[in-house]
Amino acid sequence: MDFNVKKIACGAGLFFTRAVQFTEEKLGQAEKTELDAHFENLMSRADCTKNWTEKIYRQTEVLLQPNPSARIEEFLYEKLDRKAPSRITNAELLGQYMQDAAKEFGPGTPYGSTLIEVGECERRLGAAEREFLQTSAISFLTPLRNFLEGDWRTISKERRLLENLRLDLDACKTRLKKAKVAEAKAAMAPDFQETRPRNYVLSASASAAEHELRVAQTEFDRQAEVTRLLLEGISSTHVNHLRCLHEFVEAQLLPNAFALNSNPSVATAGSASEGISSPVETDTLKIEEVQAPATGTRKAKVLYDYDAADSSELSLLADELITVYTVPGMDSDWLIGERGNQKGKVPVTYLELLS
Repeated sequence: MDFNVKKIACGAGLFFTRAVQFTEEKLGQAEKTELDAHFENLMSRADCTKNWTEKIYRQTEVLLQPNPSARIEEFLYEKLDRKAPSRITNAELLGQYMQDAAKEFGPGTPYGSTLIEVGECERRLGAAEREFLQTSAISFLTPLRNFLEGDWRTISKERRLLENLRLDLDACKTRLKKAKVAEAKAAMAPDFQETRPRNYVLSASASAAEHELRVAQTEFDRQAEVTRLLLEGISSTHVNHLRCLHEFVEAQLLPNAFALNSNPSVATAGSASEGISSPVETDTLKIEEVQAPATGTRKAKVLYDYDAADSSELSLLADELITVYTVPGMDSDWLIGERGNQKGKVPVTYLELLS
């Protein structure tokens, strides 16, 4: 019991010392140890990562499950370590209604047979949506949540410990400064009756303060290094989240494309979609097969240097002249540029078209 009381009293005294130091710093009455610029940048980058990761995580939750009640239910199941019941998606429910209606109207009628085909397509879309929800929760939401609930909590804990050790270090500096000032005053105005005892006490106090300062400085430096290593790990977090983001995009694109392309009912929309260029076709444009038109080519002056992102693009140097032209189905932000035997896509914003 006596040990616990001493421990509580020591902790209370330490807390009071830190509170006094913090208050004096805010009032401008005490000096504060500043971290180096690189360390400050690391902390700022970590805070930015945490804030935006949290926002992206919350909004992705809303995207995957717009119903707040359903999100709360899933949260409770997760906390109880129980599997949430599988829900039928709205598209699957619509497809089921269409197929049930086709049975009532007659599957041999034009309306009934179309309802069956569209209903099957909706069911496939619903199944693809459910697969997307499950895949996204595992490959995208889970890593973000692990960062917020795991890595970030560790970083926050170490940063709080570093701040406490910094307050202890600055408090030691303040005590040492006061002890040296008192020692200097005693030396300037000696009291001949108590000179030796007082100087001895003041000197011992200054020596103790110096020892405490060395210990506090060592602990602070050690904790700063630990915190620095954790903050530098944010770069690895970005790489991991980038990979998860690619998986999230693939989860959005692939199932829906499979559901549409594998269903015969998509053919019924073929006539309506004719003449609409697909962005995939533009992306897969083969530059080597593009031929300059007989008319419509123009000269262009390059305004800024540009490094090609892939083999389909053409690198540019500022102030050079190139020949440019358009091809059918190409994005309006790009042109085909030629320079001698070299050819590739070039961004319009980097060019000044000449008459």
